Amino acid sequence: MASESQLLRVKLLVDLGSRQVHEADLLLPSPCTVRSALARADVASLLVSDVDLSGRVGIWGRRAAMTDPIHDLDRLEVYRALKVDPKIARRQRFQKQGARAAGLFSKRRPNAKPGY
Repeated sequence: MASESQLLRVKLLVDLGSRQVHEADLLLPSPCTVRSALARADVASLLVSDVDLSGRVGIWGRRAAMTDPIHDLDRLEVYRALKVDPKIARRQRFQKQGARAAGLFSKRRPNAKPGY
């Protein structure tokens, strides 16, 4: 077994759904990759369906590959897939509320110049 000095302390966050985040502190052996950390944490049991995690994993908010190494005090994050493209959702909200009710200058003072 590895000694205390050779163990990596890693925080694991798994996005399970809207406002549902599973958080766990892991102690991992020193040469460790993202794939081996997820296997040790048994992330597959937390997820509802069998999904391919490649491209849905990050370290400190930056996308990470399964072969990337993990360092001490890293924050390993597992993201869920988006249900709707954010650009399409924004476009639909804008069409629904109309051009006059949206935007930076939608609430103007009476008799104000355009753009102020």
